[in-house]
Amino acid sequence: MKQMHTWIFVPGSDPKKLEKVEQLLSDAVIFDLEDAVPAQEKALARRLVKEELQHVPRQGTPARYVRVNAVDTPFFEQDVKGIDGVGLRGVVLPKAEDVQSVARLDALLDQLPGTENGVDGGQDRRVEIVPLIESARGLFHAYEIARASKRIKRLMFGSIDFALDIQAELTPEGQELLYARSQLVVVSRAAGIGAPIDAVFPNFRDKDGLIRETQRAKQLGFQGKLLIHPCQIGPVREVFIPSREEIVEAELIVASYQEALAAGIGSIQVRGRMVDAPVYERAKRVVEEVSHLINTKEKSDERK
Repeated sequence: MKQMHTWIFVPGSDPKKLEKVEQLLSDAVIFDLEDAVPAQEKALARRLVKEELQHVPRQGTPARYVRVNAVDTPFFEQDVKGIDGVGLRGVVLPKAEDVQSVARLDALLDQLPGTENGVDGGQDRRVEIVPLIESARGLFHAYEIARASKRIKRLMFGSIDFALDIQAELTPEGQELLYARSQLVVVSRAAGIGAPIDAVFPNFRDKDGLIRETQRAKQLGFQGKLLIHPCQIGPVREVFIPSREEIVEAELIVASYQEALAAGIGSIQVRGRMVDAPVYERAKRVVEEVSHLINTKEKSDERK
């Protein structure tokens, strides 16, 4: 599964921002029908987003997702029925708290024309469901939620609503969210899906704070982060993409270990570091990700 590190929200009711979606350098864009759209503009947002989804996205542009309103709102069913389109990659389900809410969304997607033919080139081309865990109840049932549908490939974390729900005080250090973040990483792995996507960092002018929080999320095992402003894309990408030093070391480990395996040796030293199978596998992931990034860039350059 492709690693997508940057996921930016775009208000579905803002035509000017919708027009600029293909120019964004984010891995994914989430057309928002929920928090960013007031009740009186829900119908407008739904119409504008549906128009956007009728266009086949060009190669190299962000993957397109839609955050619908929660299952227990009067907007949910209209949102889902209004988002079928050739450009839809997935649906973000907010306030995901139980298997039943996932099953309801899954059933609605099955009824829509075109939702079996997403834009992903992989074997399973069904439109994704991405549950957004934002409450104590959602976290408690996260494993069951992650296993509730074959459409689910990853979870997302909503820290602001989660902190409000458990009456925690949000701090720059993030200790109050450590358990929840760690639990989502472990649950995702146990459920056999991709690593989760971390919450938004609301102060988009605080670049240093964004970088620190993203680094903590990466260290815990998250694969990406939700964003609210284009200026956050670059810093988050820099955190998740391997540095030149990491790439050189990973390539050396992979080459040395493969040579050792061919000679029947299962453990070696590389630059004073003990390398065995787990260290090799981690290095191989770095090399594979870099290779994918290079291929993606070459295809993007060809398109230009």
